[in-house]
Amino acid sequence: MDRMLTKVLRVGQLYDFYNALLTDKQRDCLNMHYLQDLSLAEIAEEFGVSRQAVHDILRRAEQTLEEYEEKLGLVARYSDERKLLAEVIDSLAKLPPGVREMPEIEQVLNKLSSLLEDTREV
Repeated sequence: MDRMLTKVLRVGQLYDFYNALLTDKQRDCLNMHYLQDLSLAEIAEEFGVSRQAVHDILRRAEQTLEEYEEKLGLVARYSDERKLLAEVIDSLAKLPPGVREMPEIEQVLNKLSSLLEDTREV
C-alpha cells in the first residue's frame, strides 16, 4: 500500500479514537487536511496563518495522537478484538452443518456477525 495512503488511514484511525483529546485547532487542522483533503495553503488561509504554522500544528497533532495510542492502545486493542471476533465467526461457520444449524449456534453466529458489522463503522 502507498505510504501516504497508509499514513492517512493511520491518522484517521487515531483521530477516530482520540480526537476529543486534541486542541480545537489541532482537531480542525487534522479534519480539514485528512478528512476534507484541503491543502496546507487552504487551511492556512482559513486560519490566517502561514503554511509552516499549519504544518507544525499537523505534525504536533499527529505526534500527540501517536503518544495517546502508545499509552492507551485503543486502536491496537480494537484491531485485535476485530481479528479475534472474525476468527470465532470463521470457526463457528466451519462447524458441521447439523451443528451449525442448531438454533443456539445460529443465534450466536448471527449476533457475532452483527457485532463485527457494527464495529466497522468506528
